[in-house]
Amino acid sequence: MKSFQLKDLQPIHLLQNAFGTEIELEEANGASITYRILSEFSLDGTFYAVMQSVQLNKNDEIALFYIIENEQGGLELETIMDDDEWEAVAELYDEMTVSFDE
Repeated sequence: MKSFQLKDLQPIHLLQNAFGTEIELEEANGASITYRILSEFSLDGTFYAVMQSVQLNKNDEIALFYIIENEQGGLELETIMDDDEWEAVAELYDEMTVSFDE
């Protein structure tokens, strides 16, 4: 994966404009989980969503997805399968949100 820096990140609001601050996703087992949208951004033409469910929040973890536009013009979320890409995007999100002020 290409190496990105924080300056390469462009904030977007595709999901928030379409759905608000939360999205309910259906798991493979049919259960629904509500995720809060923490951030959306573009990197080199690829759109990403950083989201968190109540359970992930308890463990101080996040979920990362691609934001894809389907043929009908609707938005879909797709899992990032590449571990290196996931880590690189998560690190950028951390840089975006970390505060060194005490």
